[in-house]
Amino acid sequence: MEERNQTISQRFILLGLSNVPHLQVVYFTMLLIMYVLMVSGNLLLFIVVRISPRLHSPMYFFLTNLSIIDISLSSSIVPVLLMNTLTKDRSISSLGCATQMYVSIALGATECILLAVMAYDRFVAICRPLHYNSIMSKMFCLNLSIGSWSVGFVNAFIQVSLTFQLPFCNCPYVNHYFCEVPAMVQMSCGDTFINELYTYVTGGIIAMFSFLLTLISYVHIIFKIWKINSAQGKQKSFSTCGSHLTVVTLYYGPIMFIYLRSHSKKIWVTLTKRTKWCPYCIQR
Repeated sequence: MEERNQTISQRFILLGLSNVPHLQVVYFTMLLIMYVLMVSGNLLLFIVVRISPRLHSPMYFFLTNLSIIDISLSSSIVPVLLMNTLTKDRSISSLGCATQMYVSIALGATECILLAVMAYDRFVAICRPLHYNSIMSKMFCLNLSIGSWSVGFVNAFIQVSLTFQLPFCNCPYVNHYFCEVPAMVQMSCGDTFINELYTYVTGGIIAMFSFLLTLISYVHIIFKIWKINSAQGKQKSFSTCGSHLTVVTLYYGPIMFIYLRSHSKKIWVTLTKRTKWCPYCIQR
């Protein structure tokens, strides 16, 4: 109980992107421009969809969900990152750290599931066009959206609760630019086996289920488009999936490159060695 109270009351120090002054200015400028453009673009999309009756369709309904996710996720990380980039005090309270972690996990999982739901929407639109309105009804789309958000929120609550039950001892340094589960688990001086096992299992289930649903949907879509005789019909049908395929590629590509490659060796370490410490604190 004493260790848990100490964890709740302590502050963490985010190491950030760089300690080089001129690079900090460059990072700050780039991040600020990208953040403003991202928020403006998503707000514009949200407003246009809401005021245009022609865009009140399932596809644009899910796109507005993705816009809300992008704005919320970036707003939970980028403002703090911008402040820490130019200031010497990079500390963050445990509540702020937990909030960052909760939002990133919840919205990341929700976006993953929503991308699979959007793939199913394209499958129904192309392979079952006569039944599209009856299948993708407003109530069904609303239930799919609520279910996606609920899974993300519940999963995030469990992960954050497990993470902040860990003892961090006298190691306040988070080797990251925001509070993420792998970085927090790495700095713990306690047994992190359950935490890492839960992260890999739930992350694998959500990501693989969403990816398989997306893959199965597009296999059916490709076969359906292949049977269309006219080249114009094929191009028109496939053009409706182009934007979604781009988003899916941009989403799963970095995840597979960063997490699978960098953490593949850590799985074996987790299963064979359960006690961890903070290597950065030792180096200091």
